Amino acid sequence: MADTPTDTAAVAPETSTTTTPVVKVATTPDKVDAMIVTGTRRSGGLKAVDSASPIQVLDSNTLKRTGQPDLIQAMAQNMPSFTAQAFGGDTANLTLSARLRGLSPNDTLVLINGKRRHTTSNLAVLGGPYQGGAAADLNFIPVSAIDHIEVLQDGAAAQYGTDAIAGVVNIILKKDTSGGSFSTTGGQYFDGGGRTGDASVNAGFAPNDASYVNVTAETKFHGRSDRGGIDPRVIDNANLNKMPMLTSAGDYPYVNHISGDAAYHLNIFSVNAGYDFGNDTELYSFATYGEKTANAFENYRMPNRLPAIYPLGFSPKETISEKDFGVTTGIKGKILDAWNWDLSTTYGRDNSSIGVADSGNVSLYNDTGSTPLDFHAGEFTATQWTTNLDLSREFDVGFKTPINVAFGAEYRRDGYEIGAGDPGSRYKEGSQSYPGFLLTDAGDHNRNNKSLYVDVSGSPIDKLKLDIAGRYENYSDFGSARIGKITGRYDFTPEIAFRSTISNGFRAPTLAEEYYSATNVSPTSAFVQLAPNSPGAALVGVNGLKAEKSQNYSFGFVFKPIPKATITLDAYQINIRDRIVGSGALYGSGGSINSPAVTAAILANGNALDPTVTQTGINIFSNAVNTRNRGAELVFTYSSDYGDYGRVDWSLAGNYNQVDVTKINQAPSQLLPQTLLDKVAISDLETASPKSRVNFGALWKVGPWSINLRESFYGASSEFGSEDGSAYYETKIKPKIITDLEVSNKVTKSVTVTLGANNLFNQYPNKVSSELLAAQRAALDNAAVTVYPSFSPFGINGGYYYARLNYTF
Repeated sequence: MADTPTDTAAVAPETSTTTTPVVKVATTPDKVDAMIVTGTRRSGGLKAVDSASPIQVLDSNTLKRTGQPDLIQAMAQNMPSFTAQAFGGDTANLTLSARLRGLSPNDTLVLINGKRRHTTSNLAVLGGPYQGGAAADLNFIPVSAIDHIEVLQDGAAAQYGTDAIAGVVNIILKKDTSGGSFSTTGGQYFDGGGRTGDASVNAGFAPNDASYVNVTAETKFHGRSDRGGIDPRVIDNANLNKMPMLTSAGDYPYVNHISGDAAYHLNIFSVNAGYDFGNDTELYSFATYGEKTANAFENYRMPNRLPAIYPLGFSPKETISEKDFGVTTGIKGKILDAWNWDLSTTYGRDNSSIGVADSGNVSLYNDTGSTPLDFHAGEFTATQWTTNLDLSREFDVGFKTPINVAFGAEYRRDGYEIGAGDPGSRYKEGSQSYPGFLLTDAGDHNRNNKSLYVDVSGSPIDKLKLDIAGRYENYSDFGSARIGKITGRYDFTPEIAFRSTISNGFRAPTLAEEYYSATNVSPTSAFVQLAPNSPGAALVGVNGLKAEKSQNYSFGFVFKPIPKATITLDAYQINIRDRIVGSGALYGSGGSINSPAVTAAILANGNALDPTVTQTGINIFSNAVNTRNRGAELVFTYSSDYGDYGRVDWSLAGNYNQVDVTKINQAPSQLLPQTLLDKVAISDLETASPKSRVNFGALWKVGPWSINLRESFYGASSEFGSEDGSAYYETKIKPKIITDLEVSNKVTKSVTVTLGANNLFNQYPNKVSSELLAAQRAALDNAAVTVYPSFSPFGINGGYYYARLNYTF
């Protein structure tokens, strides 16, 4: 592991039985009146405003009105409850993720056209609020391919299975059969770096009257940024006396570039197609393919590490070459003029080849007189194969409306593989900055899951809607789960409705969480990430992972005070038992408290650590805590028409989310007096994300002009940090308002030119605690380079300015 910088053509949802005829031209849905298919089994869908569960709809134009054409950022800018990772440690900086309602990225299920999306192979193992994330990588889905996105902000494991504790993101692809668009974008950060270029094309075809094909291709480049401070090692007088050549290193004294964006190239492609056989039978298929190459700076190595090769020191780079592929094929229809049926199979694969460039293996050089400078450190592969059969029909039993009965079955096979690095990358302590995966780290793991579900919905009496769902799942590696959900809505008047849900849920540990093993290093520390199922983990009292169990409660109302205005307010509570989280730093040496069992676990895992480091230890995933999320979500939309002065679409969306650790499971006796979670790890759960966030938006259209203004309020957030586990210092980010502004002109019927800015006034978060930085500088710890906190909810790069050209045909 690498350096640590710091401690509307709607289609049916998965297992739905909607039979949708081939649609020749898709239209952009209105956010309130859009027909949705997520969270309901009814064959015709229903309007988002009529849903018994809170659902937000993001149309294609909303997604495009962002500076960087990035699906994660597009969603995060428009949904306060959906937060995006701005910066990651090590390989997590090469695959950023997002999360819903302050829970793990793994607790949100991603669907494409209602079918389960496979996950990334690149696990985020280091600390921070996104630790453990290995969810679906949304950025392999072209924004231009999307018709709209339906986000179910409610526990839905009983309807969709594991991973849906926080909610569901259902991405509906375009089905247009004619026309298309071409878009190109360029921009960069105001203070330098992050230079970005993107081009995408989308086109629809109709091979014949009964079919549709819609294709999208996109290519993107994003450059590095650097927002780091001075590495205290390079200005230390003792080091300067020993290595006077330090002052000749490039960019001295800002020689360490680890704190900033990675550079990457991304090429992605998607296709969505279908054929109508007639007689209510349709064949459908869709697929995505993407390739990404990326690299990020790691911590600077001093001139005394490999002086014969790098007399001025060197800055290794971590690299990734990733290929991501997913395909779904299915057939659906109706039999006996009553039963809807849907049979589909989905396969997904993500492979990440990890490398180290501009580096070296010190021990290999000392022992043999030579070392490679570039290494293959290993690779990850995640696969998922899911097959569904779904049936539904309506029965008239004398209720106000017929009841809809849906049931079905699913079989899924998951795979996760770690490939060992080349011999040079894993010789003794391994390649500098990212040791190659050992033979003891490598392995090929898989499991299967079988599930059955039933869902019954209808209106027993006028104005009352009920939906009851139950699900049974059985996993080959940890057993079975039985879960259920009851949803109700009562419309007192056409203007006022109340809705509520009660459910329990679960999340199976990902295979990556169960089996990932690697060595995380910096110039001064070496920590082994132990797999929970490994012999080394057993020595510290951890014997594998259990599934997370949840209870979800929500209550809210829908209010339409005047025409064209809608208000929804939903309060919720999510209790999670045995939540899977990463540990804090567990020291074997160099900490204020050390445990002999930690050193024994490292030896049992077969790791040889760099003898020059001052701190060694382990990190491990475990079912360490119970947590409770309490919050509320508000959405207000209104359209006003000012005649000759144009039309304005107003929106206000807010989220309040408080996370509390209600129980810390007792640390194994082998680790005492150390605990599985220190103050850093607890703060990552409770306070590293702001409790409150509010978005205010106004889209003004007049003649050929449109102006989109968005004001985003981020509440306070904080995180503890420590140099050696003895004293902890709190870094606080004060509340901020971030302004995004975009101005567009429709030059011709087909050509639109746009200028815009994200973070218009170039706002930065507060800096890392001065006390923590002082402790790191006194210890000559390279972590002091990180002067802006990586957990900042709006990033560490300041303002981003861009231009976009769009051509429709």
